[in-house]
Amino acid sequence: MFSFLLTYAQCLCVAKRVFFSGGYSQRLPNASALGKIFTALPFGDPVFQMLELKLAMYIDFPRHMKPGVLITCSDDIELYSTGVTETITFDKPGFTALAHPSDLAVGTTHGVFVLDLSSFSGKGGLEYVSCYRFLHKPDVETMQQSGAVCVRGDRPQPSSSGNHGDSGMASECVYTDSVFYIDHSTAKQLLMFYKQMGTLCCEIDAYGDFLQALGPGATPDYTKNTSNVSKEDSGLVEVRQQLYSLLQGTALNVIVLNNSQFYHIGTTQEYLFHFTAESKLRFELDLQPVAFSIFADAATTLDRLSIIQSVLEPGCVIGPGSVIEYSRIGPEVSVGKGSIISGSYINFNVDIPSNCFLSSVSVKINDRVEYVTMVFSVGDDLKKSVKLLSDIHSLQFFGACLPECLELWSIEASDQLFSGKDMHLGLWTARIFPVCSTLSESVRMSLNMLNSVQHTSAFKLSGFQLLSVEEMLIYKDVEDMLKFRKQIYDEICQQRQKGKSDFRMNST
Repeated sequence: MFSFLLTYAQCLCVAKRVFFSGGYSQRLPNASALGKIFTALPFGDPVFQMLELKLAMYIDFPRHMKPGVLITCSDDIELYSTGVTETITFDKPGFTALAHPSDLAVGTTHGVFVLDLSSFSGKGGLEYVSCYRFLHKPDVETMQQSGAVCVRGDRPQPSSSGNHGDSGMASECVYTDSVFYIDHSTAKQLLMFYKQMGTLCCEIDAYGDFLQALGPGATPDYTKNTSNVSKEDSGLVEVRQQLYSLLQGTALNVIVLNNSQFYHIGTTQEYLFHFTAESKLRFELDLQPVAFSIFADAATTLDRLSIIQSVLEPGCVIGPGSVIEYSRIGPEVSVGKGSIISGSYINFNVDIPSNCFLSSVSVKINDRVEYVTMVFSVGDDLKKSVKLLSDIHSLQFFGACLPECLELWSIEASDQLFSGKDMHLGLWTARIFPVCSTLSESVRMSLNMLNSVQHTSAFKLSGFQLLSVEEMLIYKDVEDMLKFRKQIYDEICQQRQKGKSDFRMNST
């Protein structure tokens, strides 16, 4: 992200630019193959993607922005209201970030601002406040000790309560991050730093590694803390320390949006909740149970479903709380509740269990297009990894420990089982998914793997080339995946056109 951002910054001499991030997602893997910014949303005709929603949300920003870089995540949505005379303006030197009131639980998984409360009233639609320090995914104790926790009221005050029961949580909040802006001068400094560094040997996070260096209360302690790093590369700490030295003393201005809602859809649980349950986001954006799809089976209750650009044939059954996107589901398919099916073609008789995550990826190996389907529980932790082979028993696959699964599949537990140069042994790097010649066959094979685990029955994977999720994304064939989506799109359009023609014939 860092190198892409700074290469992009070279265009900022005159014009304003918006940069959208969106890397691999281990918490919502169906968004990884094409990037989180292209996540499909259950509304629009045809369906909107996150990119289009982001552009709509920030449509007024450029006219109130000096030259610089605007950075946003690709898995969050910010809805806000301001006063008639209030305008969000990005014109201050250094960094300027939007902040949203959130409960403490949200703060533990996002960035949190320690605000200068002497200049903050908590009234009105928005306020410009200086920030003393930025915390990256802090625990509750750190938020309390740093003075980030406020008590809601006519005027926000620092919280001195150590009680975080129901009564305390109701009045306490923190101010969390979303979008931030870097002015032109600071972006040029970062660009010069990048050029001096040459080739980066590690991944720099635009939120954790930039913002933690800012504000008068920033300390270099975070540079050695790698607990929130998905992949700890060599040289990371040294580069962080150099960045801290470069950015130390740079202002961090915060625009507090008092009347705002911050929604994160970057995990399987959040994704399912916001798309299928009675969430505020679903109400505010009018998210639809069936968006640009063919699905006319009255036997399935629609009020807790999310069907996005898919073809579901009569007879299939979809359980409540499930999301189906860019898929074709045959008449003999039953999907349990709370499941995610993405980019798949299922044309055989099968009962897919509840809480199942199923996502297919086209891959190109030796100039040949083939298919791999990953399957997990929606609750499996794909970010978790261990260093030693003897510790892989702590990795859980659909409720079973990984070594038990490997034995059922006749796969040897060895260092060669895992992809990548570094010893990060986890579900993300485990070579357990078979490469198949057709999309439907890859789905069948992965569901057979899952069935063997659920029923403790052997299912040998010998003779197949096996890939990890990490390798699927390395070998992914985006063109073929888009081709499959286009086929579904064309069929939906043809069906609709046929329906209009039939209606006109009946009318005459």
